Amino acid sequence: MNGIPTFEATGGNWLTDVVNGIRTAGVAVLGGVLDAGRVQALADATLRAQEGSVREVGSARLDAAGEQGVVRLPMRFDPEFFSLFEVEEILTAVDAVIGPTSVCHLQNAFVLPSLPLGLPPMFQNSLHRDFPRYLGGYVASLNALVCLTPFREDTGATKFILGSHQRQGDLPPTDAKAVDAEAEPGTVVFFDSTIWHCSGQNTSGSDRLGINHQFTRSYFKQQIDYSRALGEELVGGLPETTKRLMGWYTRVPTSLDEYYRPPDERLYRAGQG
Repeated sequence: MNGIPTFEATGGNWLTDVVNGIRTAGVAVLGGVLDAGRVQALADATLRAQEGSVREVGSARLDAAGEQGVVRLPMRFDPEFFSLFEVEEILTAVDAVIGPTSVCHLQNAFVLPSLPLGLPPMFQNSLHRDFPRYLGGYVASLNALVCLTPFREDTGATKFILGSHQRQGDLPPTDAKAVDAEAEPGTVVFFDSTIWHCSGQNTSGSDRLGINHQFTRSYFKQQIDYSRALGEELVGGLPETTKRLMGWYTRVPTSLDEYYRPPDERLYRAGQG
C-alpha cells in the first residue's frame, strides 16, 4: 500500500506492528477491526448525525466554516458513536502509544461528498497536522480514523506524507509525495497527529464515510468539553473507560465548593498525568 505499514487485526503481533509503524512511518493501517454489521450501524448513525448537525448548527454556518460534511460532537445526535470507545483494538493501541489516562480530544464524523474536479478545495483537502506542535519527539496525540466506506484514490482516501511526523517547522516537506491510505470498511488508520496529511478529492459518485478520533494526554484541553456538552447525567452513566475518555476525570472545578470536595468526589482525579 504505497509504503504505508498495513496489518490485520487477526495477526498475533498486530499491536507491536502498529506501534512500530506509527513510530517509523507516522501511520499504520489495521484491517478487520469492525465487522460488517457494526460498520453499517455506524454508517447509518453518521448520516443521522449529519442531519442533526445541519438542523442544530445550520448549513450557512457550516459552509462559512468550510466544514461541509464534518459532524462535530456526533454522539450528541446518536449514541451509536459511544460504541467506538469500547473497541479493544482502538483502546489497546491508544494505551500503548499515549498511555492509560488519555482523553478523547475529539470525535468527528465525516461525510466527504463526491464533487467534480476543479472546485475550490475544502480544509480537509489541504495538507495539515492535527497536532501542530513539536515536543522534542514526545508523542502527545494519536489519531484513529475508522473507515466506514472504501478508502481509495477515487473516493478521497486520506493522504499522508510518510515520515513527516515529529518534525519542527510550520510547512510540509516539499521533497515528498503524499500517498493514499487505501482501506476497506471496518479498517482503522492510526497515525501520529503531527504527521502532514489531508483528504483526497472524492470523485467516485458516492459519499465517503469515516469517523476520526484524536486522543491526547489528559492534560491537553479537549476540542469540546464533552462532559459539559453531553451532560453529567449521560456521561456519568457511561462505562468507566468511556467516561475517562470523555474527560470525566479531568474536569476543571468552577467553584471553591467543587475544588474542596473529598478526594473521591473531585472533578480532576489524582494520577491523570
